[in-house]
Amino acid sequence: MPVRVVVAEDAFLVREAVTRVLQESPSVELVATVADAATLRSVVDEQRPDVIVTDIRMPPDHTDEGIQIAVELRESHPDVGVVVLSQYAEPEFVLGLLDKGSARRAYLLKERVHHRGQLLDAVRAVHEGGSHIDPKLVEVLVEGRSRSAQSPLRDLTPRELETLSEIAQGKSNEAIAQSLFLTKRAVEKHINSIFMKLNLAETPDVARRVKAALMFLSDAQASGGKPLHHP
Repeated sequence: MPVRVVVAEDAFLVREAVTRVLQESPSVELVATVADAATLRSVVDEQRPDVIVTDIRMPPDHTDEGIQIAVELRESHPDVGVVVLSQYAEPEFVLGLLDKGSARRAYLLKERVHHRGQLLDAVRAVHEGGSHIDPKLVEVLVEGRSRSAQSPLRDLTPRELETLSEIAQGKSNEAIAQSLFLTKRAVEKHINSIFMKLNLAETPDVARRVKAALMFLSDAQASGGKPLHHP
């Protein structure tokens, strides 16, 4: 069965680009496209999609409507996956998105829309109960945090920093092993070392791992790292 998707985006060109990518995939059924938060809420109630792909800012206020709706759906439609699209790498919004866990949640930069596979990967991940965090956001956080003189990330080895980036993107140990060309046992060893150095409780739960990593990394700006907002 194809994944039933609703797209919410008020910018016409972006909406058309997202729509085209989804329509070209045989694994996706585009249920509806909307341009504001109120209509999105109504369509979700009426159509019961599997996934919504939503802009982070929409009418009426152009603030964080996409995040608000994602939070609401945790209670009203817990099985609906949400892919939030943003123009900027904004850690505070990611943490808001993951406040109740990262399962079925993804944060993707709009520039990825032109890379068909990345958008579809995010849709697939949230539909299957997983999560996806844009790699650029994680890179910004890791780079800024690791340059701070007070940062415990300075104690991590280069391989451990790479592993932490993979964790924060929501990847399983097996996926990390494939990405970094390591054995699963080596990945587990790196993760145990990371959690020990960062004083993060060990847990096999991927959602909690993602949130823990991002919460730690997100204070880079306050601790002297480079600005977190990248166009």
